[in-house]
Amino acid sequence: MAIASIFDGGELKKQFQIAGIKPNFIPFIWKYVVQNPNCDWDDIPSLPSAAYPLLRSHFKPSTSSLHTVIDSSDNVTTKFLIKLQNGSFVEAVIMRYDSRLGKYGGKPRSGGPRSTLCISSQVGCKMGCKFCATGTMGFKSNLSSGEIVEQLVHASRFSQIRNVVFMGMGEPLNNYSALVEAIHIMLGSPFQLSPKKITVSTVGIIHAINKLQSDLPNLNLAVSLHAPVQNIRCQIMPAARAFPLEKLMDALQTYQKNSGQKIFIEYIMLDEVNDEEEHAHQLAKLLETFQVVVNLIPFNPIGNLSCFKTSSEHKVARFQKILRGTYGIRTTVRKEMGQDISGACGQLVVNQPNKSSMGSAGLLTDIEDLHL
Repeated sequence: MAIASIFDGGELKKQFQIAGIKPNFIPFIWKYVVQNPNCDWDDIPSLPSAAYPLLRSHFKPSTSSLHTVIDSSDNVTTKFLIKLQNGSFVEAVIMRYDSRLGKYGGKPRSGGPRSTLCISSQVGCKMGCKFCATGTMGFKSNLSSGEIVEQLVHASRFSQIRNVVFMGMGEPLNNYSALVEAIHIMLGSPFQLSPKKITVSTVGIIHAINKLQSDLPNLNLAVSLHAPVQNIRCQIMPAARAFPLEKLMDALQTYQKNSGQKIFIEYIMLDEVNDEEEHAHQLAKLLETFQVVVNLIPFNPIGNLSCFKTSSEHKVARFQKILRGTYGIRTTVRKEMGQDISGACGQLVVNQPNKSSMGSAGLLTDIEDLHL
């Protein structure tokens, strides 16, 4: 049996319970490990004597390691290639913003510099979205809760992470138990993230959406819709055949009724596929009974792997104008970050570049902290 990450909270609590060790020591251990990444278990003070041999035999401070760190040319995006103990790799990305820039509701915005971490939940992905580089890998394995949390631990040594988005490699709701456990750990000590600062993105796993609100209240939900009608959705997202649009929208209606929260709608703009005026009107009518924020995402090239083209700025602006101006739907256009290091939306696919750098972080206008 492989030695577990200390951040595999369920396994740690189980072993402590068997040994008769109180669970209130766990946050203290986590805090010590975060502050002392190369520690030995014997370095941690004031634990019960039974805890030390248990930790040595069952757990590691970290089961993953940073293989490569790459900064984008503008120094606002940092991509990590992380090696897992089974030899697989996943990627995570830090995106830096300044929430003081721009306006909200016509008024100057409060806040300051912040960093958002884009986290992976699986090695590869079985959804097979044709516009996404990760989908070309196929599905390899689920991450444990500890492997998910360790991405936050690694990133926290480069930047103070305020927001976490599960928009990296994999379909988060297909790794549901590990996702829920990892987020519960992030919400507690020593990380203390607010649930309102965590966003989970899904292609629309209906049975998981149906229980997400009760398991993780006050979380932000983002739905990778990408098309206003089922046939187009199936063409570009093969997994959509298992989740008919009508049933997905019913599940989202129930989710919104129970949560009282707005839902993010992610919509990738593919030239001559889903970006015409007709599609904008169809999308608006599909969403007319919802409280949503639509995020239009310019398609990011994935080398020679895709037959899609990026919609022109004119088409994106026209699409946004219809949603916002004609139907009053709040609509943003995602500022793409990290394209030059393949760290932008849809570009995460495991490779092993030789370049490693650490640069100072610049600041961008905040486009993700939407005050939902």
